[in-house]
Amino acid sequence: MRRWVKVLGGVALVVAALGLWKREEVTRLMAVNSLFAPDKIVQNFSQMDRLFLTRPLSRGDGPVSPLPNGPEAALPPEVADWVAARNVTALVVLKDGALVHESYYLGTGPEDLRISWSVAKSFLSALFGVVLAEGKIASLDDPVTRYAPALVGSAYDGASIHDVLTMSSGVGFNEDYLDFWSDINRMGRVLALGGSMDGFAADMKERAAEPGVRMHYVSIDTHVLGMVIRGATGEDIPELLDRHILSPMGMEAAPYYLTDGEGVSFVLGGMNVTTRDYARFGQMMLQGGQWQGRQIVPRDWAMQSTVPQAKDGSGYGYQWWIADGAGPGEFNAQGIYGQYIWIDRSRNVVIAVNAADLGFEDAGVSEGNMALFRKIAAAVSD
Repeated sequence: MRRWVKVLGGVALVVAALGLWKREEVTRLMAVNSLFAPDKIVQNFSQMDRLFLTRPLSRGDGPVSPLPNGPEAALPPEVADWVAARNVTALVVLKDGALVHESYYLGTGPEDLRISWSVAKSFLSALFGVVLAEGKIASLDDPVTRYAPALVGSAYDGASIHDVLTMSSGVGFNEDYLDFWSDINRMGRVLALGGSMDGFAADMKERAAEPGVRMHYVSIDTHVLGMVIRGATGEDIPELLDRHILSPMGMEAAPYYLTDGEGVSFVLGGMNVTTRDYARFGQMMLQGGQWQGRQIVPRDWAMQSTVPQAKDGSGYGYQWWIADGAGPGEFNAQGIYGQYIWIDRSRNVVIAVNAADLGFEDAGVSEGNMALFRKIAAAVSD
């Protein structure tokens, strides 16, 4: 018995020593495990820099671009119930480029830098369009391994850039956020413990389908798209995004990215931005990539990336969603737990939403959100 007490005591000392040696990693891992706890999720989503490794982005030295106030819109009465049911923290509505509604909830405010989750994918798409137009990437038909040779021998070997842009890589990847052992949650732990996202992507070996056959949403595809951009340009994503997108837009606050242990940005979901700046980005894309008299994203790319592009006919563009029932010119960026930039070019309306919605995967929630956005757009357009 005494022997076992000594053994257990020794184990406890080892664990304690490891805890001291890896204190930051353990702290981040604990943060991941409680990131979506009901009593912490709202605060966490506005303070991700306290929980993870981060890298600052620059908004440049220019003035903040104007976001003029328009006549305050009367929103549909069901919006109040929706805000409560979906745990909404911010709602910003633009009509004709003017701010017609802005509200914040659950103790958050307009200065909060809010986690984008997969809304970040659409920012990366805009940057990709710039890099493509500059000739740094020859063709969407190029294999991803041409620019990201670390992926040779992985499940991405044989996939084209077009396949990855349209979430049609065929890579076997479990995106179940509620399964502790899913690939998406294993990836989160790699991020928290300071591991390598490039290494995680290169270690993907299983395929669920041949490349290009069907659209199947897997977030790691977007990291691979970032690897392609880095390989094609020889620059990091933050440098490129600062120069080509953020600085020209005159955003009101400098964003930041979550990063892995090698300083590589978590481009598939780690951008943190104010809600008004999400709306600015949406308005720029509504205007075909043009902002304040300057063409920031090539117009052809802004238009092509926001219509269906997956070869199986799915409602997915180049890292943008086109929802079922979408009218002409309607598309959106979308992230887990209720993050949206919803755009309707026909009505010239942009809706930016941040939330901490624990029920975001429940049946009918996404469809209900789309229906409400369309009602808001109609109300502010009357």
